[in-house]
Amino acid sequence: MGSARLKSRRRQDLGSKWARVAIAILSTVGVIDTGSITLNKWELIGNLNCPGSLGGCDKVLNSPWGTFIKTSNLSIPLSLIGLISYLLILLLATLPLIPTLKKEPHIISKVAWWGSFYTSISNFIFSLILISVMIFKIKAFCFFCLLSGFISFTILLLNIFGGGWEDYGKLFFRGFLMSIAVLLAGLIWSSSVDPSRSEISNNIKGMPPAVLATSTTEKIKLAEHLTSQGAVMYNAYWCPHCHDQKEMFGKEAAEKLNLVECAEDGFNNQRQLCKDKGITGFPSWEINGSIDSGVKTLKELAELSNFKGP
Repeated sequence: MGSARLKSRRRQDLGSKWARVAIAILSTVGVIDTGSITLNKWELIGNLNCPGSLGGCDKVLNSPWGTFIKTSNLSIPLSLIGLISYLLILLLATLPLIPTLKKEPHIISKVAWWGSFYTSISNFIFSLILISVMIFKIKAFCFFCLLSGFISFTILLLNIFGGGWEDYGKLFFRGFLMSIAVLLAGLIWSSSVDPSRSEISNNIKGMPPAVLATSTTEKIKLAEHLTSQGAVMYNAYWCPHCHDQKEMFGKEAAEKLNLVECAEDGFNNQRQLCKDKGITGFPSWEINGSIDSGVKTLKELAELSNFKGP
């Protein structure tokens, strides 16, 4: 009789307790990761230091793919979706431990494992899409994005091997269907925000590509400060580094910069001024009478122009 009770109790506690604990810890890290990005996008915390990359995280997170939905009155950063998914996984990992829900432990445990599996596989597939976009479209490195992808993959493995599944055939079949659904939805969304397919890309000969990143208040203030100090950015419409420099500022801030087009066939070019200034490389910044070529971080530009912040 004692063994029967023990067997019944084991059936009630589906999966590994330690797998559930590990999932809770990893999802907490995911909450911190995506939460920090979200707070940064909402300008509630300062810039994030991205290990191993010069401005890469800023470029990725402020790209068109960094925002899930954007209208004239609403802007939802993609990181907020990740934050919600990690909070859901954390809740599902701790759900069986809530005292008021222990009356039906078998049902609660089953719902928690299935919910965690569906959420984690969705996170992982969407992370693969975003990492592909980061590598092939944005062409920049973002540590926080890769960290989220790694966390999603690890949580998925813990769900597969620690969930105590009775029928792995059903698990993999449902996982396959969920993967296809998320993959299709993710590709459709990614294509819809791709600037190369957007009507806002400039088609006028000699015009630079449109800047699509969203500016923060601090970036706008920096651009206004540079212009008020007489700073000039000399650029060429065909120069990819010039575009990268403007993307660092974002659309709203870039519009406030004093830009000089140096390409001979550029739209509204000032080729002679560029020659008189001895401009040979792009972009080139003229700040306080000194000309320096090359892409500058916003921190460097702030220091060169004695910008003290908003």
